[in-house]
Amino acid sequence: QVQLVESGGGLVQAGGSLRLSCAASGRTFSSYGMGWFRQAPGKERQFVAAISRDGRHTVYTDSVKVRFTISRESAKNTVYLQMNSLKPEDSAVYYCATGTTTYSTFYPGNYWGQGTQVTVSS
Repeated sequence: QVQLVESGGGLVQAGGSLRLSCAASGRTFSSYGMGWFRQAPGKERQFVAAISRDGRHTVYTDSVKVRFTISRESAKNTVYLQMNSLKPEDSAVYYCATGTTTYSTFYPGNYWGQGTQVTVSS
């Protein structure tokens, strides 16, 4: 069993930055690839970024490449999403999830966090 708790969301002006954190419980954190998704009102959940179990491989959706950076810190059982140059269209609830990375995508698994709201004002 893995529990994921996101934090770090909030209200920011366009062009600003936020860093999201996802803290995982349990000893098996290093066994999982980790991903971030987002869901805006009335829209489907969208993949944002993912990182492999060993942290060596990352995947991003095209709209956030260069602006967002995913990383993980095994000692703290935490995965981060650094978001720079934020745009109003980045506004959504952001979720982290366990799963499996491939060269070009991420397959979410069974464990999801409760989400954290990010709102970017214009």
